[in-house]
Formats: sequence, C-alpha cells, structure tokens
Amino acid sequence: MAEHRVELEIGGRTLSIETGKIAKQADGAVLVQYGETVVLGTAVHAEPREGIDFFPLTVDYREKLTAAGKFPGGFRKREGAPNQKEILTMRNIDRPIRPLFPKGYFDEVQIQCWVLAYDGQNEPDVLAGIAASAALSISSVPFQGPVGNVRVGRIEDDFVIMPTVAQDEYSDLDMLLCGHNDGLNMIEVGSYEIPEDEMLKAIEFGYEHVKQVVGLIDELVAKCGKEKITPEPNISDEVREIVAKFADPLRAAKTTEGDKALRSTAVKEATKKFLEENFPEPAEDAGVGVFNKWKNDFKMAKNAIHDLEEDITRVIIRSGSRTDGRSFDELRDIGCETGLLPRVHGSGLFSRGETQALVTATLGTTKNEQIVDGLGEEYSEKFYLHYNFPPFSVGEAKRIMGPGRREIGHGMLAQKALMPVMPEVEDFPYTVRLVSDIMESNGSSSMASACGGCLALLNAGVPLTATVAGISIGMIQADEDGQEDIFLTDIQGEEDHFGDMDFKVTGSREGITAIQLDLKIRGLNMEQIAKTFELAKKNRIEIIEKIEAAQPEPAELSQYAPRLLSTKIHPDKIGKLIGPGGKTIRGLEADTGATIEIEEDGTVLISAVGGGKAEKALEEVEKLCEEVKVGQLYNGTVSSVRDFGAFIEVIPGQDGLCHISELADGFVENVQDVVKVGDKVRVKVINIDEQGRVKLSRKAAMLDEQEATK
Repeated sequence: MAEHRVELEIGGRTLSIETGKIAKQADGAVLVQYGETVVLGTAVHAEPREGIDFFPLTVDYREKLTAAGKFPGGFRKREGAPNQKEILTMRNIDRPIRPLFPKGYFDEVQIQCWVLAYDGQNEPDVLAGIAASAALSISSVPFQGPVGNVRVGRIEDDFVIMPTVAQDEYSDLDMLLCGHNDGLNMIEVGSYEIPEDEMLKAIEFGYEHVKQVVGLIDELVAKCGKEKITPEPNISDEVREIVAKFADPLRAAKTTEGDKALRSTAVKEATKKFLEENFPEPAEDAGVGVFNKWKNDFKMAKNAIHDLEEDITRVIIRSGSRTDGRSFDELRDIGCETGLLPRVHGSGLFSRGETQALVTATLGTTKNEQIVDGLGEEYSEKFYLHYNFPPFSVGEAKRIMGPGRREIGHGMLAQKALMPVMPEVEDFPYTVRLVSDIMESNGSSSMASACGGCLALLNAGVPLTATVAGISIGMIQADEDGQEDIFLTDIQGEEDHFGDMDFKVTGSREGITAIQLDLKIRGLNMEQIAKTFELAKKNRIEIIEKIEAAQPEPAELSQYAPRLLSTKIHPDKIGKLIGPGGKTIRGLEADTGATIEIEEDGTVLISAVGGGKAEKALEEVEKLCEEVKVGQLYNGTVSSVRDFGAFIEVIPGQDGLCHISELADGFVENVQDVVKVGDKVRVKVINIDEQGRVKLSRKAAMLDEQEATK
C-alpha cells in the first residue's frame, strides 16, 4: 500500500491526514495530526452475524496515557475500562456517521480511534471524529460520507475555530459540529446563555470549516479510496407484497385511543396475529429447507413491518394529528413538584406526558468533589449529574446493569444544561451532586432531567443565576416535492424512533446553555436549525414559568445539609492551625463536631451538620489565626512584666509590648502598680514595626472607650 498525505491550514495550524504507513491490514486506517496531537483511526468490517436484524456498528475511542507521557493512576499500571470522556467521545463519533450507511446494511463494522500523542493544547476528541470519517471513506465499507468535524469557541464575542486548551479557559462556548456538503448532522454544545441569533452565527462560522475538512478527506479518497461494497437487499419483493396487506390493521392499531402502553399493546397484538396468519411456522416434519426458508421470510417480514410502521407513522403525522392526538406545536401536560422526599437535601419531580424524572440534590464539601484524571492536567468538579434509566421506566424486564453509554451521555447533557447557571464558588462553596432517576419514559428523558434538576437545585437552596428548562424538537422531513418539513414540539418515543430528528435545546430566558442534535436523515440546513431554535425557545420559556411557579426562589438549606462556612487566613498560619502532627486541627474538630479543610492559599472551609457547630469552629479558627491590626482594640492577658513595660498576649501566640508610658494616663513609677501577670486588660494596637513587633497602649484604649460613652 502506497503512502498518501493531505493537509489543510485551519485555525493557524496544520491539519494533516496520512495513510499507508501503519495498520495496513485494516480496511481503512489513517493518522490525523494537528499541532503535535496525533490520532489513529481504523475501520474494519465482517460478514453479518446469523439472524441479526440491526446494523452492528461499534465505535471505540481510547486515550493512551503514554500519549501525554503519563502513567495510569492506582495500583494497576495499565489502562482499563474507558473513562467518561472516552465514552462521550465514542458517542460523538457514532451519532453523525450511523445514519450514513445504507438501510438494511447489517455487516459488522468496527471503528477504533487511539490517541497516540497529545501536546496538551489541541484536543484529540475532534480529531478522532475526523480520523473515523477518513478511515471509513477510504475503506470498502459503503459509508455515504465523508463528514468533517470541528470545534468552535467564542472569546470576547469573537468566534474561534479549533480553540486550544488555553483558549478554552476564556471561552463561553464549547461547540462540536459535524457535517458534510449537504448540511450539518451533529451539533453538541455547552454555553453560557448565548442568544439564538449568536448561536446561529457560531454554527454558520463552524460549518464553513466543516466543509473544508470534508474537502480534505475527499482529496485523500481521490488518491487511495477503495471500491465500495454494494449491500444485498435484506427484504424480498415477495415478502414486501405480503406485508403491504397489513397497512390498514397496523394503522388502526397505531391510532388506538389512550396512552403509549395501550397503543403499543395494540400494535404488538395486531403484528402477532398478522405474522401467525401469513407466516405460520411449518410443522416439525417439514424438513430443514422449508424451516430455514420460513425462518428467513419471518425475519424479513418483521423488518418489513418495521418499515411499514415508520411509513404509517409519518402519514398519520402528515394528516395533521399525532398518534397521541396533539397538534404539532403542543406540549404534553407538565407537572412540577418539589420537596417530595424527607431528609434528602433537595428533590424535584418533573413530569411531561409519560416521561417523568425524579431528581435528588446532595450538598457536600470539597472532599466530595469529583476528581478527573486523563490526558490533561488533573482537575476536580464541584457540580456533577448522574442519570439512571431503569427497565421499569418503559415497562420492561431487562438485565439490570451499571450505566451504559446512553446513560452517561444523557447525564452529561443535563449537566451541561445546568452548569452555566450554577453560582460562583465564592457565593456558594458547596459541592453539588444531582441524581436523575427516570420513573417513566416516552421521549426525551434527558430534557426532563435538566428540568427536574433545576427544580431539585432550587429546592436544595442553591442560588441559581437563572432558571433553566429544555425541550426536544422533532421533524418529519418532506418526502416528496410540494411537501413541507413538519416540526414536532416535545417528541414522544415513537416520533423519535420513526422521525428524522431529535434536536434537544436547553436554556434560560436569556439564551441557550446546551444543544444536542441527533439525525436519521443526511443533514440539516441553516433554515431548519433556525426554525428549531424558534420553537425550542417558545416552549422552554413556557416550561420555565411552570418551574418557577412550583419553586419561585431557592429554599432554605435543609437541616440535614452540612453548614458550610469559609474564612481566609494568612498562608503562614496554616502550620499553626494544623499543629504538630495535626494535633491542633484534630482537637478543634473533636471539640466542635465540625470538619475543617484547608487549601494552599489559606482558604479554610468548615462544614458541620447541626446548629451552631460550624459557627463555633469558625470562631475558634479565626481566633487562632487572627492577624493583629493597627488601631484594633483587644482584650489581652499579661504574660510577663518588665521594668520598661508589660508583654500582653492579644491573640493566641501573639504578644505585644505595652510600654510603661502607655499603661495609664498619668505617670507610672512601677509597672506592677498597674498590671500583674495573668491580668486581663483592654489594649489598643498603636503600631507594628517592620520586624513585626506589636506596640500596645492601655492608655489609648481607655481614651477610646471614654469617647465612646460620651
């Protein structure tokens, strides 16, 4: 295999794609480099597994820690299961490419992307999307791409393409775009309340660079692309003709009055009856050939019924009414409730039709922060959201497992939606964990999690800077000339499954905080995106009003939540507060019942459950670490007496000298005539010299008190 290389200048750096050098036995393999970050992307395929009736696409993305010159943490010095960022990147690669394979193509396709080098500035996740697209495009897999991936930031109202890690620190937008020459097919956004018109400008800005990346991959394909496989039809004409007779009974079942469960039961029963009548299982003595033909026809019939149900669903919607009877722009009934659960720090129940999220909020301290360790510098998160989707939420009995890619992705979307309205650490130093448990699901449980999360945060007493809500907009694209695209507000499960778009948008009244676009069609144009934004804003404001009616303002902190107080001490006092071997701080914690945490800059966080404990600990810390100030009055204790004056301890461990001339208003012949060791005296700090020596005056304190009583 010959080596080929193409490159493009983008964002002031060179993006290059090369192939033919390594991983030559893969059907397609490329190395993508940007700056000094390098990602390997490979694509392979295999014959479909027997009996399979879905497209088994697997996307795997791994960040090799050797790429950044790091060792894996913990006892085992080997990479293990993928971390959260790797899983989210797998989803971001998968979502835009999955719709670009022929319908009925069931070959096993596997994509692997490895980060081989990381320069600390150019993020590898967006490069992995480019690598996956390029590897598929030059392979024999019938991928209908290529697609291009870019990241967009915004710094001081100026858009930045492919921002570096350093630039991200100043950006109020993190946008990942994917698309092709026919439009965009994936948008992933986290932002700080950016208005819709500005978001559209950011998308337009990014899309121009998406097309440049697509052109770069096309250039590589022209040099070394393989001939594409032509998939075999997966449903015979004979089976399709038989299944076509099922159209009227299926339509009647699809329009059964009632809820999701009734319609689903009606469809299942009608389907079962049709298959039994038209594709009956042969007798046991019919022979292997007859049985195998029935088995194949039965499988094709189920696939054909699925296609028929999709067509019927779209026809029903185009007739002007959705299967649940709503108009196109109508929200389902919404319920908002807070404070359901005793003892938890905060709770919110958000219901929208047959989708329901129960969200709980827990407040903690810095010890509860989520430590994130990956290719970049280790950091901690003070706010995070976990999402759970139990089988009972859709009335099913399935294997109960830990969170999968879907759960992690939905949780992160809801987290991104709420993050921009969380208060500054200085105003609310708590660590906050939200858990969204889906009680029922019939469409867009991630948006229910964002809305329920807002309710739970307010109920927990978190002073949010704005109320956030989210909604999903669907679409039935025009199937033929003369038709118009139909946009569907608040899509339910079947509209997500059989429709063309799931466009989730969250935000406040002021602007957008998060976006996630999933498509089943090839792509969206800017007009379709603008229409979606318009509908989403109208509906989210309606939901915001319902959230605010249920919880108008942040509640008082629960009695079961820790009281978290903070103060600042001079870093030089940290050792004094800790004490030898931690003796002092342990004694304070034992005496007060509070937990005391100290940061390197001298910030002291004090937490306790129960009235007065945190306040008592704060008082003791401030007393122990107090800084003596000129002009301040203190109640001191005489620690020693000299001929020239008395040394008085004004704060623990800090003495000052009160000269004999400052002991009283008149002449003092003998210090001990005025004070003795152990006496409690009121003194004023009149000076602190360059060497830190404190000069006190009892006389000045007495004069100040006399003035105050006049």
